[in-house]
Amino acid sequence: MKLITRTLEVFGEYILFLGKVFRKPEKGKIFFNKLISEMDMMGVGSLLIVAIVSITMGSVITIQTALQVESNWIPHWTVGFTVRTSVVMELCPTIISLLLVGNLGSRITSEIGSMKVTEQVDALEVMGINSASYLVLPKIISALIVIPLLIIISIFFALFGGYITVLIVQMIPIYDFVDGLTSFFRMYDVYYALTKTFIFAFVMSSVCSFYGYRIEGGALELGKANTQGIVVASFIILVLNLVITQVML
Repeated sequence: MKLITRTLEVFGEYILFLGKVFRKPEKGKIFFNKLISEMDMMGVGSLLIVAIVSITMGSVITIQTALQVESNWIPHWTVGFTVRTSVVMELCPTIISLLLVGNLGSRITSEIGSMKVTEQVDALEVMGINSASYLVLPKIISALIVIPLLIIISIFFALFGGYITVLIVQMIPIYDFVDGLTSFFRMYDVYYALTKTFIFAFVMSSVCSFYGYRIEGGALELGKANTQGIVVASFIILVLNLVITQVML
């Protein structure tokens, strides 16, 4: 009972926090500069790790799929088709989003939390600035723009990793793999993946910002908030993944 009550209290705080965040920025030029800075940090800063994980993930799923369908009754193009479907619909949108929670979410919580601990947030409030909107809104909008782009890039790298793996290992003819990648393509699969990614980006940026903004105390509380933000955001993403899949598919 206490857990339910506490959960409802935190959820209420989160809704009130979003009410403070989604207000018109006081100075459009400053907001735009912060938005560009956040987009650069989120996108460029995460590109390398997204590429490495995606290529590895594409290679592994290709090898595993090829081993599972070793049969004369199953055409070779099935490997490419299965890899493409798995990568586009589930692996990249979900796994890469969880990866970004640990990478970007941790940075967001730490950045806002350290400003709260050092009373920089209080200084903004004293100057009459809506600190929640000033600090958090650029991060949320940047995440909504950058993370879907990172997922599209990760899909490309994952399929490229599978292609290179087939080319090197020669487990199946490369033209059969490419045929599978291009067969029975549905644009709805991409819409489904981007819809999930857009929602996951909002959850990651807003939840991690919330846990950083509500810190009261010192460095010890900052560490706890960082952990809580990552765990809660990851849990919500996994639950929403199930709900969105049930609704859209």
